[in-house]
Amino acid sequence: MKNGIESIFKPHLEPKEVYKGGKNIPASTKKIYKLSSNENPLGASPKALEGMKKAIDLIDIYPDQTDIRLREALANDFDNQLGADQFITGNSGSEIIDMILRAFINDGDEVIFSNPCFLPYSVFSRWYGAKQVDVRLLEPDYALDAEEILSAITAKTKIVFLTSPNNPTGTYIPKAVLEDFLERIPKNILVVFDEVYRHFADAEDYVTALPYVKQGYNILGLNSFSKTYGLAGQRIGYCYTTAKIANYLRLIHKPFLLPLTSIEAAIGALNDKLFVEKTVKTVREGRQYLSDSFAALGIKYWPSQANFFIIDPPLPEMEFTDKLMQEGIMVRPVSQFGAPGKVRITIGDQEANEALVNALKKIKAH
Repeated sequence: MKNGIESIFKPHLEPKEVYKGGKNIPASTKKIYKLSSNENPLGASPKALEGMKKAIDLIDIYPDQTDIRLREALANDFDNQLGADQFITGNSGSEIIDMILRAFINDGDEVIFSNPCFLPYSVFSRWYGAKQVDVRLLEPDYALDAEEILSAITAKTKIVFLTSPNNPTGTYIPKAVLEDFLERIPKNILVVFDEVYRHFADAEDYVTALPYVKQGYNILGLNSFSKTYGLAGQRIGYCYTTAKIANYLRLIHKPFLLPLTSIEAAIGALNDKLFVEKTVKTVREGRQYLSDSFAALGIKYWPSQANFFIIDPPLPEMEFTDKLMQEGIMVRPVSQFGAPGKVRITIGDQEANEALVNALKKIKAH
């Protein structure tokens, strides 16, 4: 019988699955290529770094009380198709997910997601007592099972998470599939559309949440500054949605939430169009190089619209990961993401990509 402080612990916060981010580069005398966390292969935006440096002398005072300057910069980045009041910012895309769940989920509400997927959808929703409904992606191609999601919706469903391109599979949701889904989903459900990797997608029928937000659908586009802009260490993300939903979410937006260095870095990054173009070019060229190399080596991989691949390794996932680490290549097993036996590999710069291919050749030769 519980008669101490544990008697008031929330039962849904008992230890279960915990999201663990990718490992940092270990100390080593040889070059290590970190292809495990989908970070920018070119580093950070120079204009972001310049903005941060200018802010260093001001870190003894409080930052902006609100995020209005960043929201205005985001509206400008979206060619003013949306108003500044339609954006919400936070300390990473993960925190935006947490904010959404805090704002919309009560104990016993239902959240739908589709494994393999980003683990915080399930981990964070558990914090708020949500019932988790996993409608798995369809194998072997990891396509969205839109029909099964629609069938799984009940009166308690509050949020549906969709991801395109999806982490860890790299697959995407075609425009026609998304449009049909939005037409049929009940109007009292929020669709969280995670498009963190959107800049890297080049499929003709790829689409973001933007046109559907403009049409007034209950959809929210989730984004991050960690990937395209190279600001993973600054922990800054944002979302955009209808003004009604954004103004509601803003009710739980804390004052002084964003560090000044993060605000200046993000605004600088949004103004660095050349860096974005160079990053996208590097990733897309690397994606073609690696897909050709995987095919030549007989390694099963899934076509990707992101800055990473998921592969079926030629050895058990942990043995394969360890052997690559011995060759100076860090990659990530993704059983925790709902893809047992698979490994995710980030696209690096050409030097890193060639080092990966050479390591794969060595492993295959043995």
